[in-house]
Amino acid sequence: MAEAFLAFDLPDSAATEALGAALARAFPGAGAGAGEAAGAIVHLHGELGSGKTTCARSMLHALGVTAPVRSPTYTLVDTYSVSDWTYVHVDLYRVQTSTEVEELGLRDMTGLGVLMLIEWPEKGGAAVPRADLHLQLLYAGDGRTARLRVGSEVGAAWLDKLASDTSLSLYVSNLT
Repeated sequence: MAEAFLAFDLPDSAATEALGAALARAFPGAGAGAGEAAGAIVHLHGELGSGKTTCARSMLHALGVTAPVRSPTYTLVDTYSVSDWTYVHVDLYRVQTSTEVEELGLRDMTGLGVLMLIEWPEKGGAAVPRADLHLQLLYAGDGRTARLRVGSEVGAAWLDKLASDTSLSLYVSNLT
C-alpha cells in the first residue's frame, strides 16, 4: 500500500466542521449495514484546542448521532449507536500509562460495524488499536491545517473517496 496524504487549510471552525461532515460522507461504511462493512479506526492528532473534538463531533453528527457530542476527556470513552452501527469516541489526554488504556478494552470494541475515533492516541502507546486513517490538526495562523494520512487499505479507500468530495475544494492545500 502506497503512503497517501491529503491536506486542507481550515481557516475557521466552520471549515473544520465541513471536514468532519465530508469524512462522514466518505466513510467506507457509510450507507452499509454494520454486518456488511468493516469498521474503522481514526487517530486524531493535534495540540489542545486544535479542533480534534470539533471535527469528531461534526463527523458523528453527520453519521446520524443526535445526542450531544462532547469531548470524552473525563469519561475517556463515549459510545453512540445509530441503526446497527456503533461509534466510539475516545480521548486519552488524561491517561498516564498504556496499562490504563489496556484496561479500557478498546481492542474489544473494534470490528464490524464499529467506527472508533481516538483523540491523543500517542498517549496510549502500543495499547491503542492501529489506525486506518490519521488526522493531524495543526495551528496555522488564526486557522488550522489538517493533514490526513492512510494507515490501512480501509483508510486508502476512505481517503480516495474524500479526495473526490468537491465540497472541500475550497480548502484543499498544496501541503501534501
